[in-house]
Amino acid sequence: MANPVTKIRNTAADYRKLDGRDKRRFWTDGILNNALYILMAIFIIYTAIVNHNFLKIGSITNIISLAAASLPFALGVAGCIVGLSAALSAALLQKTDLARRMFSWMPNIPTWAGICIAILAVIAIGAIIGFVNGFFVAKFKLHPFIVTLATQLITYGLILVFFMLNDNNGQPLSGLSDGYSSFIKGKMISIGAVSLPWYVLYAIILLAITWFLWNKTTFGKNMFAVGSNAEAANVSGVNVFRTTVLVHTFAGVMYGLTGFIEGARISSITQSTGLNYECDAIAACVIGGVSFVGGTGKISGIVLGVL
Repeated sequence: MANPVTKIRNTAADYRKLDGRDKRRFWTDGILNNALYILMAIFIIYTAIVNHNFLKIGSITNIISLAAASLPFALGVAGCIVGLSAALSAALLQKTDLARRMFSWMPNIPTWAGICIAILAVIAIGAIIGFVNGFFVAKFKLHPFIVTLATQLITYGLILVFFMLNDNNGQPLSGLSDGYSSFIKGKMISIGAVSLPWYVLYAIILLAITWFLWNKTTFGKNMFAVGSNAEAANVSGVNVFRTTVLVHTFAGVMYGLTGFIEGARISSITQSTGLNYECDAIAACVIGGVSFVGGTGKISGIVLGVL
């Protein structure tokens, strides 16, 4: 890897060789390419001046926690699937002595075993729905927006049915086990009177996995190739059908894991949990430079968009 200092020196040397017009273009392009970072810096400085509490440790940890909660579904762009997986996680991990337990027939199992079962269940549900999305998009050449809108409506119907099971009659799912709550919301790092919860670490892990898949694997290269031009990618030997299905399946897995985290984070799951989450996710991605037509986007941009 090249030394950053050497890169800066090389850039400075190249800049000195430019004439006046090219120098102006250099600065213009630099500003446009980094506009999001510049605007974020201006926003932080302005807010810090207006509100002196903004940069205090309590405010910063709160921003990090909220961003960590939104980051996983922004990496996949999700909505009702999050709500369904959150509801399933809550139902599987309610306290065993709860009077109105959703799955009262379930045997008492150790907390960690229950957490593992819930994680596998939400991953499976998310992957199945994501696979269905990818299959219809790739097989029948349907627009992804139409397909995901249809599955969103179907999923919301499943949520309504789920909340009616075992005479629950649409009541919120609460009374989560202490182990589940601690696993997600427990204190990971304490800084004075404030702390960061464990789900911040989980969001970072999911972020690292996504970055690796996008940037260091053949799957990531194929994903960008298909997003840029599916026909050109197909001619180049990329399996467009498989790549499209895998991208949607991976997104579904991210939805499921987000729902697992969200279930414990908000503690009381209702039928509307996850509703309109996709709007926040799409906004974060677009702000972060992800193209609607595909082929363009970076993890760093999505993180900044979430923030």
